[in-house]
Amino acid sequence: MATRTPAEADTWPSLPLGAWRDTYATLHRWTQIVGKLRLAQAPLVNHWWQVPLYVTCRGLTTSPIPHGTRTFQVDFDFTSHRLVIQTSDGAMDSFMLQPRTVADFHALLMDRLRSLGLGVRIWTMPVEIANPVRFEADRDHGAYDPDHARRFWRILVQADRVFTIFRARFIGKASPVHFFWGSFDLAVTRFSGRLAPQRPDADRMTREAYSHEVSSCGFWPGGDGIEEPAFYSYAFPEPPAFPEAPVRPRAAFYSRELGQFILPYDAVRQADRPDEVLLDFLQSTYEAAATLGHWERAALERA
Repeated sequence: MATRTPAEADTWPSLPLGAWRDTYATLHRWTQIVGKLRLAQAPLVNHWWQVPLYVTCRGLTTSPIPHGTRTFQVDFDFTSHRLVIQTSDGAMDSFMLQPRTVADFHALLMDRLRSLGLGVRIWTMPVEIANPVRFEADRDHGAYDPDHARRFWRILVQADRVFTIFRARFIGKASPVHFFWGSFDLAVTRFSGRLAPQRPDADRMTREAYSHEVSSCGFWPGGDGIEEPAFYSYAFPEPPAFPEAPVRPRAAFYSRELGQFILPYDAVRQADRPDEVLLDFLQSTYEAAATLGHWERAALERA
């Protein structure tokens, strides 16, 4: 493998989980606070597509959120390390992203929103986090390392770019490329067009998210058994023999614990042609799901 230049290394930067675990935990909760503004204000869209954040040229954004006849958006700027609030009538406010407890971040954001005439009530319990503590009471998480936050965003920029190329190959129903703050992952999902079998034990959120057959892929910074950043791909419902499907590249493997194919991020980052390696993983895992699941591929894929 050729030695990577500094510019190439910054394009796909390293992000060892252990090096930024505390910042990750804090940022996870901050993005949930911001994301729950969309959840509280935006009308329900199929599969909860009204709640994710989106990658921007500087960080992550809510995109415009309705508030009466006005709209507003909240952006994480990981270049200048600020949280920025903008409104449709020209008002703007911001504050620094720096070491700050979740409780203080929550209080400061809500105060700034009220000062802009944007009172919003959110459910303050974190989701998809072990041993959750309400935002207003969480003084245990307050780390923020700007370098690691920026590295994480740089990875999202590249993943968003490649996922968008992959999404364009499909002419059936597909989600946007979006960032789910609950699970803290960037994802894009393709649909077969058929209803999925209902799971009797599923909650309201899961029933809505998996109402139809899907092949989904994404990027996740790791945790809960996968102690490194990774790309993933799964199918719901999972067709027979899916775990044994021959997928590419060789570094990819099926995790029975997670029920997903996993490709370590470093296998992409260190490759001579990262885009090709990642696209190969996305394409081969989708083909496994669609072929074994008997999707009407000729009608769903761009020639």
